[in-house]
Amino acid sequence: MFEEGPKNSELAKAWAEMPEDAGDKHKIADGIDAEALMPESRDYYRFNGSLTTPPCSEGIRWLVMKEAITASEQQIEAFKSVLHHPNNRPLQSVNASPVLQ
Repeated sequence: MFEEGPKNSELAKAWAEMPEDAGDKHKIADGIDAEALMPESRDYYRFNGSLTTPPCSEGIRWLVMKEAITASEQQIEAFKSVLHHPNNRPLQSVNASPVLQ
């Protein structure tokens, strides 16, 4: 999870290779340190749900970090400009999916 804030230097490496159109593929030449994209606290929420893309019916187990990391407004806008639409679906009711800590 990202929230708007200071520029994320590790994310900037990926954004430098970001394709101009959704569906295009580009290799990241220098690689990304996944550890640098994790928040300091590794606490997370766990719940059962589904994928966020249609048909939204595939059952999966979500692990969502409790602490978000930051991305700059420019980084967020660059991501949005490639997709041309939000990459999430509206919030769903909890139903039978309790959120565990």
